[in-house]
Amino acid sequence: MNRNMELDPRNITPEPASRPNSAGEEQMEVASELSSPTSHSRDSGLFERGIKTVLSMRKSKRSPNKEKGKEGTGTWKGIRLSLRSSKSYEENKTKICNDAEEISEKIAAEPIQGKPLSVMEINELIQKRQLLEAFASVKYLEDETIAERDAEKYKDNPQEFVRKSKDVDLLYNSITNAIQSVVVGTLEHPTVEDTMLTSLVTLIAREEAAHPNTSNAARPGSDLLGTPRKWREEWREAINESARKRVQRVPMPSKEEESSWLDLHLGFLQKHLTEDLLKIKLSVKKCYPEEYQVCDMYVEAFHKAIASHLQNLCQRPLEFNELYALLDWVANTYRSELFLGHPDLKPEVKTENLSLLLTPADWDKLKNDYITSAKGKIKSYFGNILRLEVTEKWEKEVHPEVKENLYHSSLSFDIQTIIGEHVKVSGAISRSLGMKTLELCLAELHEFIPRFGEEFVAWSTAQDSTIFVPYFAAYINSFHDLVSGLETVFEVNTEELRKILAALTRNFTNIFLNKIRTKAQPLLKKILTKDWILATERPDSLASAVSQFSKHLQHMREPMGQELLRDIHKYVVREYIMQVIKPRRKMNKETRQQVSEKMNQEARILNNTLIDQGSDSDWLLPAIHHIANIIGEKKKDKIKEYVKELCQDYPDIRKEHVLAVLALRGLGRTRRAAIFRQGYCALESPDSGNGSTLFTEIDAPVIISCF
Repeated sequence: MNRNMELDPRNITPEPASRPNSAGEEQMEVASELSSPTSHSRDSGLFERGIKTVLSMRKSKRSPNKEKGKEGTGTWKGIRLSLRSSKSYEENKTKICNDAEEISEKIAAEPIQGKPLSVMEINELIQKRQLLEAFASVKYLEDETIAERDAEKYKDNPQEFVRKSKDVDLLYNSITNAIQSVVVGTLEHPTVEDTMLTSLVTLIAREEAAHPNTSNAARPGSDLLGTPRKWREEWREAINESARKRVQRVPMPSKEEESSWLDLHLGFLQKHLTEDLLKIKLSVKKCYPEEYQVCDMYVEAFHKAIASHLQNLCQRPLEFNELYALLDWVANTYRSELFLGHPDLKPEVKTENLSLLLTPADWDKLKNDYITSAKGKIKSYFGNILRLEVTEKWEKEVHPEVKENLYHSSLSFDIQTIIGEHVKVSGAISRSLGMKTLELCLAELHEFIPRFGEEFVAWSTAQDSTIFVPYFAAYINSFHDLVSGLETVFEVNTEELRKILAALTRNFTNIFLNKIRTKAQPLLKKILTKDWILATERPDSLASAVSQFSKHLQHMREPMGQELLRDIHKYVVREYIMQVIKPRRKMNKETRQQVSEKMNQEARILNNTLIDQGSDSDWLLPAIHHIANIIGEKKKDKIKEYVKELCQDYPDIRKEHVLAVLALRGLGRTRRAAIFRQGYCALESPDSGNGSTLFTEIDAPVIISCF
């Protein structure tokens, strides 16, 4: 039957003038009658107040389970996001629509004749969700009113027309509210009311057929009779409202209760909405015709609801971990197989055409806040590294480990781990965020290295600890590993870092050499003193003092360790010679022999110790021996040979140096001058020397001859 013909008032028997009514119906009829011109001034608002009361009562009963959806706030741990568990509601279904299209066709094939019911009776139908019957009766009332208007029945009683028009409008609004209630409640219950949804589709179709001409939409100030009610649009809006409510009801732990509250909340959001989408796919979709694209509608609605919800979250003052959780969820979880892209939701749930979850402005703000927060977090991590070095290693004097014959410190590994983890997780969100994080880490590292150096210098100055040199070597090794790792793994320009580390290395080296001087100088000053000559000091005392420092350099990475060992070797030989050639009282023959023997003995011990520790400065070995031989030699011609050898081995030696050595031998001015002239000519030999200098760095003493 033609749907327009179904609701044509000409095909429906007019309402009898009088019929049995219940007491309530009689009251409504009385109220209608009181709307006549003779009583309108007194009770014109009675019906409207009555219908609003009825609607208010219906709304209060519409969602009896509204509060039941709230989750408890107990323990938030152990969340399981398995999609499989989301299908459990199917086990409780008591009514399943095997073929929604057959039901829809059955309803459409049984058109309902509009009946001349009272407003109260129609409202009762609406409350009972008998919406097709209610619509037929409202349409009957609407057609009747239009016919009476066209027949100018209300020419003398316009208030009556206004009243009946309002009745029709309020009843249509009540059906609209019922449609919204049904749609919003679809996901609230464990089972889907298949028949209700299919009848809803039929209702929307009949209304569209009954009000086909959208161009006749009501103009401001005119009645709404015969205008389209746009229930399909209301249906769409109801889906949006349903999605919004579902998102709002997802449990959210308080920050006081759970430090990872946002991570948990996003997990709940993912779990609950996945269950909803699965329910839509398996049970809701089959209740609608294909043209409704119901899955797409729900996905779009949830997308908008989640976007709005996340936008609100972005306005909160979020900490580092919370910012990361939000960024990671949006970038890596939302569209992935963990959520919308899960295989169980395909192919109905599509993400290709979804808009951005966050606006570019919100996304950029979130990333900027993350970088700002990361700055403090990384500074804190680096600070923890320093604190642990001080409290767990320096103060407890824990000796560093030796790995592959090198002193090892975890400093480089810890720093690279911190940088690597932050760059990795940030880069997984976006490449630009990863690059910004890397730049931030390097900037913080450039600030941390000098601060670390200051703390180490302060500790080493305050404490004369035996572990200073091992940690000095370990940190030099670690700095090398740090630069190499940053260049290799992160492919960054380390020019600035190299400058910072070079300055720090020079500072550490100066402290190291100063500590050697502090230990060696008291022993060097005793050379050629009475106690030294009488052998009250052990011949290996100087070598032992120097060895406390030099022995650790074999565990320092090349070339730094070898360079420092060369410097130490040269320093000791230089200072030894400088002490020997100082002007002294003339020694007798026996004393000169003792001095010569002890100098040779100490030189052998000292040189052998340093060579055994890895020094390659063998050119320094004969220096002290030459001088010792000159001092102890009895024959003048032999002395000339020793002077020649000294000058040949050390071309940088000056006249003053040679004369000072000869003066120590006890030779007079004339004899010294003659020997010097004969021996010093060796300096002119082009093959003399090896390019290294020793005596250039030794101040020559002033020799005063007494006549």
